[in-house]
Amino acid sequence: MNNTEDTKQWTSIIRPVSGWFDLHLSALWQYRDLIILFVRRDFVAVYKQTILGPLWYLLQPLATTLVFTIIFGKVAKLPTDGFPKIIFYMSGIVAWRYFADCLTKTSNTLVGNSSIFGKVWFPRLTVPISVIISNLISFGIQFTLFLCFWVFFVMKGSGISPKPIIILLLPLLIIQMAALGLGLGIIVSSLTTKYRDFAQLIGFGVQLWMYATPIVYPASMIPEKWQWLIALNPMTPIIEAFRYAFLGFGTLHPWQIGLSVGTTIILLFIGIILFNRVEKSFMDTV
Repeated sequence: MNNTEDTKQWTSIIRPVSGWFDLHLSALWQYRDLIILFVRRDFVAVYKQTILGPLWYLLQPLATTLVFTIIFGKVAKLPTDGFPKIIFYMSGIVAWRYFADCLTKTSNTLVGNSSIFGKVWFPRLTVPISVIISNLISFGIQFTLFLCFWVFFVMKGSGISPKPIIILLLPLLIIQMAALGLGLGIIVSSLTTKYRDFAQLIGFGVQLWMYATPIVYPASMIPEKWQWLIALNPMTPIIEAFRYAFLGFGTLHPWQIGLSVGTTIILLFIGIILFNRVEKSFMDTV
């Protein structure tokens, strides 16, 4: 058998990635079983040796909502546009936690998994994508908790007027939060391989970002002349759309939504390009 016939028997060819746009995203589908394995690892391993186990997924938003209700609702007396404080704060917390978890957990992809990356090759993007999916499971649990409180207040007649049409768009909001968290996360992960300061700043930065997002206060509280400033935050229209869908009130403008979606797409594109470039040589600097 000659060399030409031997070559034809191979089903795939491994070659170096050279260009900035040589992404080979189709390889992610080929390694979908590995993504599922990583998802199971991320979801199970976190609470494997804890007493309460998955109940922590419920206790965290409950505890945060209680603290916000006492500090911002009772002590600071921040307005909630006439809605019950518990459901107002929980609506923001549940959506924000999914984005924040996606961002913080993907921001450590390259450095945190260097021991695995140094031993075997597979598409590095499988790891942050698995984080996005595993966080989606925890979001589903916390969102179910939110729905229980939401149904209670709706039946109680607390002035909540949900918008069914906007609720149907919830998957799009989730996709945008996932894309935004993934894009920013892998950008930070790429930069962290050389500048470890980003690893120290990410937790602090996410905390500050939360207070710059209308979670503990409504966007309507911001003076009209500063609305453009808060609209620069891509999470603002997402949180407001989430509240508008389930509570019936929110400050939404088409240009804010367009700006948020555009920012998300740009950050995701930059993140994938940068991550793809850095993953080839980061083992030399980690």
